[in-house]
Amino acid sequence: MSFSHLASLLTPDASYVLAFSGGLDSSVLLHQLVNQGLRVRALHVHHGLSPNADSWATHCMGICHQWHVPCEVLRVQVDGQAKGIEAAAREARYQALFQQLQPGEHLLTAQHLDDQCETLLLALKRGSGPAGLAAMPEQRQVGAHLHLRPLLDVSRQQLEAYAAEHQLSWIEDESNADVRYDRNFLRQQILPLLQTRWPHFSAASARSAALCGEQEQLLDELLAEQLAQLVDERGALSFSALLTMSEPKRHALLRRWIALQGGAMPSREALKRITDEVMHSREDANPCLSFGPFTLRRYRQQLFWLTPQPSLSQHLLTWHDRRQALLLPDGLGTLQSNAEIASLRQPIEGESINIRFQAQGYYHLQGRAGGRDMKKLWQEFGVPPWQRERIPLIYYNQTLISAPGIFVTREGAASDEQGWQAVWLQQQ
Repeated sequence: MSFSHLASLLTPDASYVLAFSGGLDSSVLLHQLVNQGLRVRALHVHHGLSPNADSWATHCMGICHQWHVPCEVLRVQVDGQAKGIEAAAREARYQALFQQLQPGEHLLTAQHLDDQCETLLLALKRGSGPAGLAAMPEQRQVGAHLHLRPLLDVSRQQLEAYAAEHQLSWIEDESNADVRYDRNFLRQQILPLLQTRWPHFSAASARSAALCGEQEQLLDELLAEQLAQLVDERGALSFSALLTMSEPKRHALLRRWIALQGGAMPSREALKRITDEVMHSREDANPCLSFGPFTLRRYRQQLFWLTPQPSLSQHLLTWHDRRQALLLPDGLGTLQSNAEIASLRQPIEGESINIRFQAQGYYHLQGRAGGRDMKKLWQEFGVPPWQRERIPLIYYNQTLISAPGIFVTREGAASDEQGWQAVWLQQQ
């Protein structure tokens, strides 16, 4: 068989990293990469799920040594309680692989034509829409890296013929025979039956997946400009306009917004809940929906997709030397002192500069006649409830002085030119 199509997908001046399991498909792909003189190194993910896992790693290191390919073994922990072993192992594997990529490297995985057919059938079983039925793309962008699957149009039968011709040795994972796993059930019992009746079933399925992928790409292009107009610099989605749209269009925009935030594809039922329970909730409500580790919340007329955030309400920092930037917890950035702007008074003798992340009570702000409760102030400044305990508040001892960039209290305002300003530099 010919691998001439690899030349159009893989270029000699690029650097590739192969996810090398030692199985048939990745062994054939590595052999081809070496034969074509491409710059490649291998990563073998050691899940520890099989008693043979150590011998598999040894096999992969041996093959790579024989073919002069750098190889590293990545050991991962797999917790299948939440998602099942198959999904958990896949997630752990990709996370480990992408973490190891160096700048400019592209990841190669060796899924083939029959894998693509299995993925499409699994998507049908789940009741997926066109995005799920598009199965696995030949290439996708993940952060700064490309993920390429160059064998998607090659069948397992072709791979076996190539391996026999070149006398390749490979690993047979004993778990592949366990039909309790959905993919194995399809591979062992369903696909052979389908291909006996329809020999080109896998290729036809791949064409259907590609057509679904084209439809999704077209929708991406058609909706990109409108979605960009609805999303602000924080990633929040203004949803008032969505409520005037048809349900299919609203759901299409929601799916793409969630994908932009790094969320998994939501079900149709989940999208209906976003509309009914979040968008249509009362103005003063604080609705919250969970999506795995993420939460979706509403503030005013916007939706926010939030990652888990630990409470910082008990944190207390002391800023001893304002000549040095103060590092804030949980990736919130730093505080820096600017002596050129006199917005805050200097602390007097006996006052230390403390940083807290919680304030309760009644406060008077600079330039205002009356005072207001802290909750009302946060509402006035448009700060969502979940962000209020992640804003560094400057205290002199127990007295609130300022929320940098938001307000200065009457007790903290500078009365002469000897003041200073606290600048909060947030991490992007």
